[in-house]
Amino acid sequence: MKLIHVKENTYCIDTGMSYIPLYKLNEKDIILLDTGTIDEKELLEKVFEQNNFNVKGIICSHGHPDHVGNNQYFKEKYKCPIAMPAFEAQIFSSAMNMKVFYGNITLTDIEKYYGYLIFETDECILVNQDKINFCGAEFKITHTPGHSASHICITTPDDVCYLADAIIGYELMETAKIPFDFALLEGIKSREKLRSLTCSKYIATHKGIYDNIDKLITDNIEFYKYRAEKICELITEKMTVDEIMQHALKAFAIKTGSVYKFEIIHRMLNAFIDYLYETGKLRISIEDGLLKYERIEESFN
Repeated sequence: MKLIHVKENTYCIDTGMSYIPLYKLNEKDIILLDTGTIDEKELLEKVFEQNNFNVKGIICSHGHPDHVGNNQYFKEKYKCPIAMPAFEAQIFSSAMNMKVFYGNITLTDIEKYYGYLIFETDECILVNQDKINFCGAEFKITHTPGHSASHICITTPDDVCYLADAIIGYELMETAKIPFDFALLEGIKSREKLRSLTCSKYIATHKGIYDNIDKLITDNIEFYKYRAEKICELITEKMTVDEIMQHALKAFAIKTGSVYKFEIIHRMLNAFIDYLYETGKLRISIEDGLLKYERIEESFN
């Protein structure tokens, strides 16, 4: 765990698993960009204590547990406001709304195991909003839906763009078995959109700091498309999503030891199946009351 100086007043905390950026308003007050997982809470607090930091505000890129895991805790501890995309702010405002995110988990279990993720957002970032004046500093907003429904990238006043999960680093590309996107086709469009940025530095949560991301964008898109092709190869006959899931778990040696992990992998796989259907690689039919997917050979070849 260490604090990395990126440029001028922009830093990031290396938690080991991820980079969590922060912007220094002055020697004491900071704006945190995402809050990491609940398991990273003590690491973050140690950095804050060692540097005498006070969290003045939090801007979130999107509402996944590894990005909002400590929102409520830091909000209560530092009495700081939270800003994030409006749609995902609504999802994490209650356990009932979180059922949209955790579709296969009961409301009772959401309240029991994931209640810590519920928080109130003070300033919602709208879909047509390209900047936010927050705690006395102006941040640029680039809307990059795909990884999540309303994912954003955040550029600090130092011209450092926090890519969050719109782009993943090479280390994760080497180890990810099924990378996550909520809507893969939109995710690819958003990655292409990032080519128009001309920032001086870029930070990816998982995990890297870059001067230029053009090749990284290309490699990300090719990686997602390659994984889609591999999933398509698993569909050798008319198959349900659950049957495709069985084949994928075996082919990629993925273990699902909990309902939560099963649900996450299921959503990951669904994004690729949707992409393959949307791009003309699969057709859908209904047989014996079951929805089945079939590979279109001419498109695959």
